[in-house]
Amino acid sequence: MRKKIDKFDLQIIKLLSKNARLNYRQLAEYLGTTRQRVSRRLEKLEREGIIKKYTIIPDFDKLGYIYVVLGITVTPGTPLEEQIEILKNDESVKVVERAIGTHNLVVHILVPKDMKEVEKKITEITGRLKNVEKVDVTFITEIAKFELV
Repeated sequence: MRKKIDKFDLQIIKLLSKNARLNYRQLAEYLGTTRQRVSRRLEKLEREGIIKKYTIIPDFDKLGYIYVVLGITVTPGTPLEEQIEILKNDESVKVVERAIGTHNLVVHILVPKDMKEVEKKITEITGRLKNVEKVDVTFITEIAKFELV
């Protein structure tokens, strides 16, 4: 059953999506309410799985990495859950998304800034998967905007 969230919950989510470091006091000030109300709502949103994770967006270039997105198409009938489990166990894989459209899976990986290493990692990842028909590779040069709400 889908959980009901209201405008207040959405305001909390939007503020945290812009800055996950905001504390209860700061959120309460922005929203014109009490820390206790914010605390109760956040606990509810976390408990119900609406807020899954608090995170950061690092500058991969400054860290010496390349951010790559793989669009993977597998043969129809190939069990995606098995493929997803294989991908989830790779430390270079940062995001795995099921998709409808050109690709069945969209996979975000982080690899050192060395094209031979990039090629090796892509070959390694896709080689473990079954029935891969096609892989499209996209190199991300900059995250210009990242906003989920």
